[in-house]
Amino acid sequence: MAEHRLTTPLTNDDIKNLKIGDSVLLTGTIYMARDAAHKRMVELLEANQPLPVDLRGDIIFYAGPCPPQPGQIIGPVAPTTAYRMDPYAPAMYEYGVKGTIGKGPRRESVKEACQQYKAVSFAAIGGLSTILSRRITAVELVAYEDLGPEAIRRLEVEDFPLLVAYDSYGQDLYEQEIPKYENYHKNSDKGVVL
Repeated sequence: MAEHRLTTPLTNDDIKNLKIGDSVLLTGTIYMARDAAHKRMVELLEANQPLPVDLRGDIIFYAGPCPPQPGQIIGPVAPTTAYRMDPYAPAMYEYGVKGTIGKGPRRESVKEACQQYKAVSFAAIGGLSTILSRRITAVELVAYEDLGPEAIRRLEVEDFPLLVAYDSYGQDLYEQEIPKYENYHKNSDKGVVL
């Protein structure tokens, strides 16, 4: 498992170098969007209409911000369960999105789309919301203001910590790694110590 420092937008070469389990420190522009924004974007794509933001080569962070405290640009921000965006993810990858950030396992269709369209699905750790928010250096609301916390926001990030959960080779971190820990637990009289 390798370590990478990447800057957005991502290229096909960047994607080819990423394997499940690799850690990434990401710098550059990413976009925050959740269910309602994805539904609207996919409806536009299906109608052959342009998106309000050109996301080709970019990364979408499945999250919604907490209100910032005085002096903060954004409050704590944690990844949303990626599975909720699975009905929309293949269309977004086909459009040209190179990566998504969420938490938890995804559908087989997402794994296949990552492979077909040369994209990745990253995992961010939900319990690190305060740390993640400190890696965000700028925030701008760019589309669907009426959606409130689900509106699309442009984020500038610096050394944003991620793991590659699904790579462009059809590999699935959850499918391959979780059984190792389950077997350890079954074979240990003491269980897993966290």
